[in-house]
Amino acid sequence: MQTSFSRRDLIKPDRLRALMQRSDLRGLAQLGSHLAAIALAGTLLWQLWGTWWALPAFLLHGVLINFLYAAQHELSHSTVFRTKWPNMVFGRAIGFVMIFGRDFDWIQHSAHHQYTQNWEKDGELARVPYTLRSYLMWMTGITYWISRATRMIRLSRGIVLEPYIRPDQHAQVVREARWHVAGYAAILLVSLAFQSWAAVILWLAPMLAMKPVHQLQNTIEHLGLSHESDIFRNTRSTRTNALLRWLCWQMPYHTAHHAFPSVPFWQLKHLDAELKGNGAVPYAMGWIEFQIEVLRKLWAKSEADYPYDQVWIVPRKGGGSRKLEAA
Repeated sequence: MQTSFSRRDLIKPDRLRALMQRSDLRGLAQLGSHLAAIALAGTLLWQLWGTWWALPAFLLHGVLINFLYAAQHELSHSTVFRTKWPNMVFGRAIGFVMIFGRDFDWIQHSAHHQYTQNWEKDGELARVPYTLRSYLMWMTGITYWISRATRMIRLSRGIVLEPYIRPDQHAQVVREARWHVAGYAAILLVSLAFQSWAAVILWLAPMLAMKPVHQLQNTIEHLGLSHESDIFRNTRSTRTNALLRWLCWQMPYHTAHHAFPSVPFWQLKHLDAELKGNGAVPYAMGWIEFQIEVLRKLWAKSEADYPYDQVWIVPRKGGGSRKLEAA
């Protein structure tokens, strides 16, 4: 996924090339710190299980696991490590944990970048327009996990329905899904044989339960923006703090990432500054601010009733990083 779908007049070629440089050390530091945090939270959860102190450990552990998708996302872009093979190996391992195959994610996410917010071609965002009820169900994670599990099972049966997956890629995603299902079945059999709840306590339960926190980042990136093919009108950045930027692998700089997806995560802060310095100021909102506006708008009417080619989720008091058109 090396192509940059953007306007190259916003940054000088030499500067862009400098920002696109990968670093094994930077990638190892980010991935290592994330995995270490999961290991620490998981150890605390296991040691404290059966006491009330296990609850905060459970919540933290679930959040950390869910945000591993940020790692998988960057690994699919092959921007985490300069050396190629760790991007593939860790991408597959994390995809297994997330019940979201690396190869499928790579294909789907490539279409997402090339056809952002085009619901006929963007496989990642294509869906039925939200109502208040369907949005709340998605935020809970219930429909999210149902769609992930049923798709994995369907693909393992050799049924590929996604139009953005080319015929020559069908065998690839089917094979991947079958390996995943076989792996999950093996974990189930081992758990039953040893009468162990470890996989549930340390993986499935916290991951499923804490999905709503991850959905705060997932939904803010494109919902309520225009479906035009303009990165600066169909993608939103997130106003947040350094800790959450670490947790999200710098994806709050989401407009910068979509403008030049070959720039590694740790350079996005600098890319964002470059874009702003050249007059491209992305839309930006905070997590809670955004959710309040979504619920307010969907309480009034369905997403299908809002303009397709306009921004309709905006800061109520002009708190965004640029003047937005009224909904």
